[in-house]
Amino acid sequence: MLPWEAELAGRLDRHVLDSALLRDNPLGDPHRRPLWVYVPPGYDEDPGVRYPTVYVIQGYTGHVTMWANRTPFRRPFPETADAVFAEGAAPGCVVVYVDAWTRYGGSQFVDSPGTGRYHSYLCDEVVPWVDTHYRTIPDRESRAITGKSSGGFGAMITPMLRPDLFGALATHAGDSLYELCYLTDFGDAARALRDHDHDVTRWWADFESRTAFTRPEDPLLLNLFGVAACFSAREDGTPELPFDPRTGAPRPESWQRWLDWDPVRMVPRYTEAIRSLRAVWIDAGTRDEYYLDLGAEAFRAEIAKAGLPDDRVHFELFDAGHAAIEYRYPLSLAWLAGRLAR
Repeated sequence: MLPWEAELAGRLDRHVLDSALLRDNPLGDPHRRPLWVYVPPGYDEDPGVRYPTVYVIQGYTGHVTMWANRTPFRRPFPETADAVFAEGAAPGCVVVYVDAWTRYGGSQFVDSPGTGRYHSYLCDEVVPWVDTHYRTIPDRESRAITGKSSGGFGAMITPMLRPDLFGALATHAGDSLYELCYLTDFGDAARALRDHDHDVTRWWADFESRTAFTRPEDPLLLNLFGVAACFSAREDGTPELPFDPRTGAPRPESWQRWLDWDPVRMVPRYTEAIRSLRAVWIDAGTRDEYYLDLGAEAFRAEIAKAGLPDDRVHFELFDAGHAAIEYRYPLSLAWLAGRLAR
């Protein structure tokens, strides 16, 4: 496999969107955001054809230009996605790569006083812009969203919150069943905060002052601090941890705010939206370090209880951990592409 960028059979357009919703966001992050839009082979040949759309969102610390990263003996997703359509594995789709990075590493694709209006940015700015500038089929039955980890979480919750926009999803090891994927980290985080006077803001100031990820506690604390900014920020935007930084014991009020965002717990509140979905792909690795295979099982069980027919669901557990799972992205893309309305 050649290590250089490959020529695509389709076309990848790189844009910059000037977002009104992200302007003056709490963290001072850029309101001009990159947006990549892929069109499949044949798009430019017949101007009368419109296409379904698949939106791709990333895991925590991810940003859109990381889709161009190459790892040994593996192709990046824009190339494997292109191959899905070039090789005839699925009918063509427009594929949209969305950036929702923040100074803390991510936005969880929600609106929060701690980070900004990223859910609204996705739904109310990006989707209309794409439908205006490309020959999409501007209907929920022809629009899907997919992502991994935090992106998988975003893919699970967005069709629940905006069933008017999205009628299908794929989640790869998406954050879910929070008592396993988050709660188990509270004790380790409290121990790590001993070196920072039990104050996560002191750790954050230290983190920003040096080369990132040079202390062993950095990934853990960044994840919990950043997600707190998304799920349990105070009205003034200050992230509030969902646990006591000295003991690791959950703080009931702020922890409940996190639980309210657990996709497993959200399903019973959005049963009508869930039953309306035309396609749901769920996968995880059996050795996932955050127990997201169990979260996937729980999410699958809840959408079945909600009444989503089995023939609209693909559920699969792979012999894998949480990382290096990009080989599964083109599988779900092909599956979704074959089930979106045309």
